Order: sequence, then C-alpha cells, then structure tokens
Amino acid sequence: MTGMSNPSTGAKSFIVKVQRQSAPGEATRWERFRVPYEANLNVISVLQKIAAMAKTSDGKDTTPVAWDCNCLEEVCGACTMVINGQVRQSCSALVDKLLEDSPGEIELRPMSKFPVVRDLVVDRGRVFNALKRVKAWVGVDDYYDRGPGPKESQDQQETRYPLSECMTCGCCMEACPQYTKVEVKKKAGESEADFEARREAEYSTAFLGAAPISQAILFNEHGTGKMAADDRLEELMAPGGVQVCGNAQNCVAVCPKEIPLTRSIARAGRQVTVYSIKKFFGR
Repeated sequence: MTGMSNPSTGAKSFIVKVQRQSAPGEATRWERFRVPYEANLNVISVLQKIAAMAKTSDGKDTTPVAWDCNCLEEVCGACTMVINGQVRQSCSALVDKLLEDSPGEIELRPMSKFPVVRDLVVDRGRVFNALKRVKAWVGVDDYYDRGPGPKESQDQQETRYPLSECMTCGCCMEACPQYTKVEVKKKAGESEADFEARREAEYSTAFLGAAPISQAILFNEHGTGKMAADDRLEELMAPGGVQVCGNAQNCVAVCPKEIPLTRSIARAGRQVTVYSIKKFFGR
C-alpha cells in the first residue's frame, strides 16, 4: 500500500494539522504530521498512523495524539471531533473526501463546548449529567415478571425509533450557539467531594442541549416511561431547559443519525406549555 498517490492530486502524502493540549487547563498548540497517502483511509486510521510515527512533519519527536474511539462504525459516538471546521464522527470521515474538499491538509480539533482532557479527548460528563436530569430511562421497580407492557401502534414505534438512535456523541451541542462551554476547575485544597458537588451544581442549571431534550420526549412517549413524564417536564421548564433553545436548527443539520431534533424540541415546548397551564390551575 506504500507509495500510492492520491488520484485527484497525484500527491503521495498529505498533512494532518492537530490542535493539541497536554492536560486540562494547559495552553494549546498546533502540530503537523505528514502521512503517506493510502486509499480508503478514515480519520481514525490516520491517527493510528500518527501514533506509530510519533514525529511531526519537520522530524521532531512528539507524543502520540490522544483521541477517543470505540465501535469504529458510527454507533458509540465516542470519536466526535471537529474535522476541517465541521463537527462529526472521525470513524466515518473519509480521507479521500476530506482531501477533495481541502486538498493537501486535514485539520483536527477537539470539540470546543466541552473541557479538554488531552488533545482530541474531551470530558462529556455534562451530557450524561443532563440525561440524569431528564431521567432518560424507563424506571424498573423490581425484577418480577409483570407481564407484557403497553401495546404500541406502528405510528408510535415509527415516531420514537429515530429518537432512540441517539448515541450521545455531542455533535448537536457543539453546533448549538446557545450551548456554551462550562468548565469547572478544582480549587487549591478543595476536596474531591466538594469539587464534584460544585461541578454538579454548575451543570444543573446549564442548558440541557438538543440530545437530552429529545431523549426526554422519547421516554415521555414510551408506554411505561410516561409514568415519570411530570418529572421530566419539571426539568425541561427549569433553568437551562427547553426555553433556552434559540431555534438555530444547527443541531439537526449536524446530527450523524439525522434525528429530528427540532421536532423533539417543538414537542417538548408544547408539552411543557400544557403541563405548566395544568399545574397553574391545580390539575
């Protein structure tokens, strides 16, 4: 496979420009790596080659670039990063296509809305905190066989199934202008428990984001999950809830699963409105 040339440009290699950060809170820097061209590479393959080289394009020794990945087939959502200025999954970002759009160079950056752990790895704890806030699950009281659950129509299944494909990748949050970065730093002498409590408090009022809102709707319309619908609606109307959404519609444009997020947000707004009116009149 070595010695191949890009059929579009004839080049035998290309540059990968990576924004790096050694640890949380440290300064960022750019490093460039020259990668031999091969057909059918994806960005994960490129990062693996860079890790094996451990040298920049000008021959300087460096540490391997850190990144997250797991399934390599756009299911887990772990490998999200900003590639050539667009947030997406790196496992499905094909080098041939990227070089068509930006000949000779590919740029990789971590998501900007989450604290950087190292290089392209970010802390998405806020997303999972938001899922806890909206109780994005169906509660199980025990393990006894209670028989079949409520029957669902084909229309209900077709409405809910697309929402269930969410893989918590963070693309929708990265693209959202209302979703701003929350980075809580540990104070000198602060205990781990106090730090976690302070971070939890910050997350508890920050904007939920499109994915958790959509998950709240998924479980509110589940035959059994709707038993906790009021709790979810309370969270959706609390600080950081659905009212923060500015309807930019960036979320639905970048979702790798093409989930109808704006439709979920609209349904959330309607459910919250109806719920608040009923609550006001004591019903």
